[in-house]
Amino acid sequence: MQSRFVPMMLAAALLLPTAPRALAQSQLTPQLSSTPRPRVVLGDRIVAVINDEVITRRELDERVNVVKRDLNGRGVAIPPSDALDSQVLERLIQDRAQTQWAKEMGIRIDDASLDRAILRIAQQNNMTLTQFRDRLEKDGIPFNKFREDIRNDIILNRVREQAVERNLACTDGEIEEFLKTNGAAGQQNVPAEINLAHILVVVPENASPEQIEQRRKRAEEALAQIKGGADFARVSVTFSDAPEALKGGELGLRQEDRLPQLFVDAVSKIAPGAVSDIVRSANGFHILKLIERKNGGGPKIAVEQIHARHILIKTNELVSQDQARRRLEDLRERLVNKADFAELARLYSNDGSRDKGGDLGWIYPGDTVPEFEKTMNELKVGEISQPVQTQFGWHLIQVMERRNADMSQDRVRAAACAAIKDRKADEAYQEWARQLRDRTYVEIRLEDR
Repeated sequence: MQSRFVPMMLAAALLLPTAPRALAQSQLTPQLSSTPRPRVVLGDRIVAVINDEVITRRELDERVNVVKRDLNGRGVAIPPSDALDSQVLERLIQDRAQTQWAKEMGIRIDDASLDRAILRIAQQNNMTLTQFRDRLEKDGIPFNKFREDIRNDIILNRVREQAVERNLACTDGEIEEFLKTNGAAGQQNVPAEINLAHILVVVPENASPEQIEQRRKRAEEALAQIKGGADFARVSVTFSDAPEALKGGELGLRQEDRLPQLFVDAVSKIAPGAVSDIVRSANGFHILKLIERKNGGGPKIAVEQIHARHILIKTNELVSQDQARRRLEDLRERLVNKADFAELARLYSNDGSRDKGGDLGWIYPGDTVPEFEKTMNELKVGEISQPVQTQFGWHLIQVMERRNADMSQDRVRAAACAAIKDRKADEAYQEWARQLRDRTYVEIRLEDR
């Protein structure tokens, strides 16, 4: 039981919505408190420098211990210490580079949102907040440290949304090809779902032929170990440069049309449990293991529409991010106390919908930006979101109704475009993260004594 606990929590943390559902601040304030990033203490050695920040041996050991618990929970043999240290340190470096980028871009998670997120994780583990905290401490995980790790997880999700996903596009040609493969307008078949494990050996941008050959040999060495009987997850931890490496490479169950076509093709003719040959993409060399395949259903004719309204506060040289967020927090408190949403929207919203009381009408999937849609999808009918940030400013969102609706030709094309963007997202994120890593000053001192 104990060995499975931490992986469950970490998996839950990675799936947190942009703005967790509402919970009164007063329920959490007595039990939660923020903590700054650990300082370097006497006797704690620096193992890496990332721009103007450092990673210490203590931080590295703490993360290595979490990874070991996770691997034990999955039944994966622990790799050699030097390989695991190097892999975990590289993940810490990439995370630190991305959180630094987030800070420069003004991305932050306030304590109230973090408190609600942690409560949600506790509930997903069928525990009260007090039980959850006690269990963490019993497993040797300081609650304040766990809390800050969750804050960073949410920030990294926001980084992916803002740096990558909102910039993805799809061409008319890609949409036509997608519809040709996946079905005509209004009669799309529900695609099959597959769960893959993945090993990526990255090839640097503008790599020389010698570098490409060196990376190919590394991928071949990984595949040879797997074919020789080594556990795929253990090889992933040792060899893979993918974000999922420390989780054994597992991507989770996804619809085929949301995965890179390269991956789908590589496993199309193999049975669950089998491993693909090495495949090449723009990012490097991949090895894929098919864990599970679920067949798709019949035709999918309708999609869910949401009738929503919002209040938007835009930021500018006179209104800061904090001011906009606090203004919406005040308005939300008034709404919870039975103020009229439409009236407040008319008075305070900076959106063109203000004259309609903030009413956005019926919204199809893909009509709004990802941060807005993700929060809206999480709300119950009548529920009011916490303030959520998008490229347009800060919003309060209320879902008024939900219904199923037939898809017009335009809507089918919009849904196809959304699926194409999902398919591109992982590879685009890995490429962006690699470029950011290359631009970041990094000094590794892991071998220093």
